[in-house]
Amino acid sequence: MKRIVVAVFSLLLLMLSPLSQAQSQKPATLRSLLLHQLETTHNKADWFVPIDTALDGLTAEQASWQPSGGGHSAGQLAYHLLFWNRQNLLRLKGQTPEKFGGNNDETFTKFDDKQWADTVKQLDQVMTDLEKLVETADEQKLGSMATTIGNICTHNAYHVGQIVYVRKLQGSWNPEKGVK
Repeated sequence: MKRIVVAVFSLLLLMLSPLSQAQSQKPATLRSLLLHQLETTHNKADWFVPIDTALDGLTAEQASWQPSGGGHSAGQLAYHLLFWNRQNLLRLKGQTPEKFGGNNDETFTKFDDKQWADTVKQLDQVMTDLEKLVETADEQKLGSMATTIGNICTHNAYHVGQIVYVRKLQGSWNPEKGVK
């Protein structure tokens, strides 16, 4: 009888443990959700590979490789992300972004493998700056930029998936980094 009581008590503790953990977590806020989205597309692995992992260890030569059939290189995709993330960051900060003629192809084709390390560094900095902007924005500003931040994160996740796919085709992807 004593064993049954101990077993039932232990089972109840196991069942109630997740409830107590869930109650101790803070409720999500707009700021915490936007930061989570930015961080998981930047440098914190969660459901998918973030930008920093997708680009980690990629040489300039590898970044320039394009799959047959006309797909973009990993470098072109990273440059495209840098361009649009920077454009949006500047707009959100109330600054004037780089002139853009409207031809989205240019946001891929301006990639220069000689600038590969700098492209990666700048992309990391722009992502960090977006996170800082969300961390420090007042509630009104946060609300006004929420849709743009959400779209930035969706756009980043989409193209990071392409980068991983290109690296898989190329044979430069390490499946231990998150995608088998």
